[in-house]
Formats: sequence, structure tokens, C-alpha cells
Amino acid sequence: MLQAYQDHTTPVAPGLRWIKTPAAIAPVWLENPERLAALARLIVIGWLVSRIMQRQVRLSLHTPGPQVPGTKGTTAIPTAAVGLSLFAQGALVHVWRDDQGLAQVYGVQAHHLLLCNALGLDSSWYAVPSAYKSGQCSQTP
Repeated sequence: MLQAYQDHTTPVAPGLRWIKTPAAIAPVWLENPERLAALARLIVIGWLVSRIMQRQVRLSLHTPGPQVPGTKGTTAIPTAAVGLSLFAQGALVHVWRDDQGLAQVYGVQAHHLLLCNALGLDSSWYAVPSAYKSGQCSQTP
């Protein structure tokens, strides 16, 4: 394992590059070893989830054609960080006034729906909720 790490033939080290940033290694005071172990488990679980997401998106985009915005133009092999950052561009805004609700979806683009499909997520998250569509609440144009 040490030889594989030194040869950089393993994908683990590049995947944990983010943990070496100053923000990630800022002092954390944990009162006992159990809390430190719990933090380590959470970091590993988060890393595994991001790797699974990255794998699913890359497998889905493997076919010629669909691509998503990346750091250097469009790409069919986005990193998990790029994929997650793309989701930050969309927003659903709810405003309530005098028992009347308004909802508006902003920033949704085709790549959001493509990523949802790749991850097996329900893309209706990017639509105005059904309560607003059914006339129970008013909807902005």
C-alpha cells in the first residue's frame, strides 16, 4: 500500500487533497477520543459519498453528447466538487404575505436536470411545488 501511495497509482490521495487546505486543518478542539473518532468517521463517510456521486455522474456522462460546466469549460468528467457547486446556482424562493404564498424558481439550467438524472434524484425539486400549481397558492409568472 505504501508503494502504491508513493507511486500515486491510487485515487485516494488526490481525493483527500481538500483536507489539506488551511480551512480544513484549522484547530478543532474535541474533548475526548470518541469525538475525534466520530469526526474521522464523518469525514470518511462524506468522502465516500462524494466519490459515489462523482462516479455516478461520470458514468452517466460517459456517452457522447451531454456535458456540464466545469472549471475549464464543459466536461464529461466533472469532479464531485464541481457537481455540487453547480447545484448552488439554483434556488426556490418562497414568500408568504397575508396567508398567500408566492414561489419562484431561479437559476435552473439544463445541466441541473442532467445531474439530477445522473444521480437518480427527482428533478421536480427544481419546479414550483405542486401546492402552488394546483391553485392553493398564487404563483409568480
